[in-house]
Amino acid sequence: MSVAIITDSNSGITQAEAKELGISVVPMPFYINDEVFYEDITMSQEEFYQYLAQDVDVKTSQPTPESLMNIWKNALKENDEVVYIPMSSGLSSSCHTAAMLAEEDEYEGRVHVVDNQRISVTQRQSAMDAYRMAEKGLDGAKIKEILLRDKMESSIYIMLDTLYYLKKGGRITPAAAAIGTLLKIRPVLQIQGEKLDAYTKVKTVKQGKTAMLKAVHKDMESRFGDPEGKNCHLAIAYTASPEEVEQFKAEVMEEFPNHTLEIDPLSLSVSCHIGPGALALAVSKYVDEAE
Repeated sequence: MSVAIITDSNSGITQAEAKELGISVVPMPFYINDEVFYEDITMSQEEFYQYLAQDVDVKTSQPTPESLMNIWKNALKENDEVVYIPMSSGLSSSCHTAAMLAEEDEYEGRVHVVDNQRISVTQRQSAMDAYRMAEKGLDGAKIKEILLRDKMESSIYIMLDTLYYLKKGGRITPAAAAIGTLLKIRPVLQIQGEKLDAYTKVKTVKQGKTAMLKAVHKDMESRFGDPEGKNCHLAIAYTASPEEVEQFKAEVMEEFPNHTLEIDPLSLSVSCHIGPGALALAVSKYVDEAE
């Protein structure tokens, strides 16, 4: 039985990478001044940040039912099943929409929608895990079961450069943003499960990086029972400059010398809420389908 793996562009997988990996990627739509754009098709990362700098009205959206079902239909022409891994339901309603569509007669039992509470580099890792399991011959239902079983086995820690976009999106009050800016506070946020939540506050970039590295060490030891992280995957996500990313990469590799490191831009659905200049460190436990 052949299983197609599909995710959305919130995973950070580009259309070009998707072709190389054998994974399909649904482009997420954005509305800027009521004009629709599609991530990595009609809107690049660079163009997106140019719009943000102009302080225009940027809104995230979800794929239309028709566009999503067309992608499923095309995949099912050459495959028996589809495993679809959208962004976390805690961050978008697109997952619930997909789950309802998958209940239609044409897709029931053939399209498996996985809400494993991930986004960006951890969502990418889920798609890669699913592809590997499909290659090993697991069916769609089993792949979904394993991804849901391990859905909480990841974290993303994000250090922000500015509080402006959190204030603009209503996630903090203008007063809190003003005080934070005055005191030069940098929040470190966490995505672990459904929501984007506060993790800690720092005053310098160095302190923020240290906090994220310590948090990952703690996850490896306390949550995953793997102090050396032998069965953990590390990734950097960013909206920062390439120079900052390269410096952080060197620091992460010094801290975790025996690990490989995935590096991807943060998805635009997250970026519109946190703005430019952010650095993130993610850790995921490798999926063991034999458990």
